[in-house]
Amino acid sequence: MIFTIAQLPAVKGWLAVHGTVGFGWPGLHVLAPGGKAAPNQVFHLDHLKATGTLLFLSGLVTMAIYRISPKQGALVLGRTLTQLRWTIITVASVLGLSFVMNLSGQTTTLGSALAATGAFFVVLSPAIGWIGVALTGSDTSSNSLFGLLQVTAAKSAGLQPVLMAAANSAAGVMGKMLSVQNLAVAAAAAGMKDGEHVLLRKVIGWSLGLAAFVAVIIVLQSTPVLGWMVP
Repeated sequence: MIFTIAQLPAVKGWLAVHGTVGFGWPGLHVLAPGGKAAPNQVFHLDHLKATGTLLFLSGLVTMAIYRISPKQGALVLGRTLTQLRWTIITVASVLGLSFVMNLSGQTTTLGSALAATGAFFVVLSPAIGWIGVALTGSDTSSNSLFGLLQVTAAKSAGLQPVLMAAANSAAGVMGKMLSVQNLAVAAAAAGMKDGEHVLLRKVIGWSLGLAAFVAVIIVLQSTPVLGWMVP
């Protein structure tokens, strides 16, 4: 219900204006090659419209409906944060690394290097997205880390940037089931102590198979066969 309300035009518009605080990161003064200030140096804190905030509000409503005491709710929140502590640290670290790589020009350099593979980059693109999510456990983190790389390589190789950016995200989802964080959370939720390796053996075949299927679709979308699907 909270998420539905947040998507109503009036509420969504209000959150867009009042739900974000932006400020320049202290000590960060990066210049582009032309001598002007590089973009993306403003930190946006979505204190109201962020998914985490809406989820927290949903939790408070749930506590009220089921008459859960604040003490019980705090204990559950504490256990959840403890369970997801490494996931939180990993995602935050990857997002920080993506800003460093983008602002330092590393992403553009890697993208230019990958563009040397030419048309074969259509095959590499989904593989990069798959690896990114498998390592970070987050499609958002993978897109932040490799999104600009995909677009840069696509432009240099004469491919469609929209398709390569979409490939990073679509194929990346197939690697989510293999990430260490998700395996740990699933094992804990199912009561399988040290059972991550069991889950990994169960899902790795599906992950690779689905990633290969997505890769085939992407390759076909880069040709006249399914090229009409790309705007």
